Amino acid sequence: MTTTALPGSNVLQRLPTTDSNLSSLDNSVVASPDDTPRHSPSSTSLSSIDSNPVLDKGNAKMLDTYGNEFQIPDFTIKQIRDAIPAHCFERSAARGLGYVARDILSLAITFYLFHTYLTPENVPSTALRGVLWAVYTFVQGLFGTGLWVLSHECGHQSFSPSKILNDTVGWICHSALLVPYFSWKISHGKHHKATGHLERDMVFVPKLREEYASRVGYLAHELNELVEETPIATAGHMIAQQLLGWLMYLSTNVTGHNCHSRQPEGRGKGKENGYFGGVNHFNPSSPLYESKDAKLILLSDLGLAITGTVLYLIGSNFGWANLAVWYFLPYLWVNHWLVAITFLQHTDPSLPHYTAETWSYTRGAAATIDREFGFIGRTLMHGIVETHVLHHYVSTIPFYHADEASEAIKPIMGRHYRSDTRGGPMGFLKSLWTSSRMCHWVEPNEGAEGEAKGVMFFRNRNGLGVPVAKVASPEEKVAA
Repeated sequence: MTTTALPGSNVLQRLPTTDSNLSSLDNSVVASPDDTPRHSPSSTSLSSIDSNPVLDKGNAKMLDTYGNEFQIPDFTIKQIRDAIPAHCFERSAARGLGYVARDILSLAITFYLFHTYLTPENVPSTALRGVLWAVYTFVQGLFGTGLWVLSHECGHQSFSPSKILNDTVGWICHSALLVPYFSWKISHGKHHKATGHLERDMVFVPKLREEYASRVGYLAHELNELVEETPIATAGHMIAQQLLGWLMYLSTNVTGHNCHSRQPEGRGKGKENGYFGGVNHFNPSSPLYESKDAKLILLSDLGLAITGTVLYLIGSNFGWANLAVWYFLPYLWVNHWLVAITFLQHTDPSLPHYTAETWSYTRGAAATIDREFGFIGRTLMHGIVETHVLHHYVSTIPFYHADEASEAIKPIMGRHYRSDTRGGPMGFLKSLWTSSRMCHWVEPNEGAEGEAKGVMFFRNRNGLGVPVAKVASPEEKVAA
């Protein structure tokens, strides 16, 4: 199988941040006016991307959760794009379709082999057959995730030069995986235009300290003293996230921003994330979309209806238990990998988030991290784990050029490029636990001044990493 790895490429390591003078930031906020996805049917105004935040430079030391000193990026989008070889921007329809054929063929052959040979006659032991069918669901989940990633390429128009081909392939493949293609494409495009923005980002937006404290039944100042390891709570949250996270995101917009009242057409008034809150990826009137998107949302729903009908017919004719093993358990594996990948791309103790006043496109795009998932990540999942930083700067670059383009932008990003490849594939899986333990909410560094007040870092209730900032109680604030 083809891999995305470059020959002789050194394994990347997460670079600790070092000292920086905030006076160098004036040129750091140049945005990317022609970045991703170029052909999204719903695009937010790029004026918000181009505008520079007002700089009120403070001298407070900014520390990420590990205790590394953080610097705000000091390079420009133009420098990033100029560093990438021209051929990395070239897209091939034939090559893209070849990868789609490979993944579909892998799914078909796997099903044929297991369905034909894993029978009571060939494998009399029921227990062994159960174990082998479990292996089937895992393997099909990997191949299904690869197909999901290729549909993701279609949504970014990096699959081929043809928008019609991209959207046709993306709609068919995503619909087969019960993903509302155009609905996802539109919201995902907005995520790329607001990555790291606490009020506009569309996925894995961390809670502020006050929000987190309210959710766990405390006041914000009480988190100062609430330092206890909670492994059971961490494990429970992580399992629920991996099992239900994707479905909850589509149906309730969980982990997305909850500032819908600013929707330009007024359709977000009175709507909020959660059950029956009116915010989801299926309703054309959802505040995630604009009126011009209605036909595309309905087309996405049609794709789901067609797949649902096919699945119903299969279940009716061949048995629902068989359908569960053949399709739905692999489907849950696909959802698991999708959530794990996205969570770890945007949630790490080294990553910042920004308030509206301090955010810029350049800064937000750098608030992502590359990881390493070995053969599974680079070959079966088409490198989506290993080249995400580059993807957030220029997401129209096809995945088979992403390694080379990533190498090209590292000298420009310098210490601002982040990767954590320690432990390889096992390290990737361990990162799920690490980030779940260390990344509970975000807050500015204690004593932050000026612009540093708008740069937020993860903190946690487990007493890990940089201590939680001390916050005065309501009584102390009144007394002061």
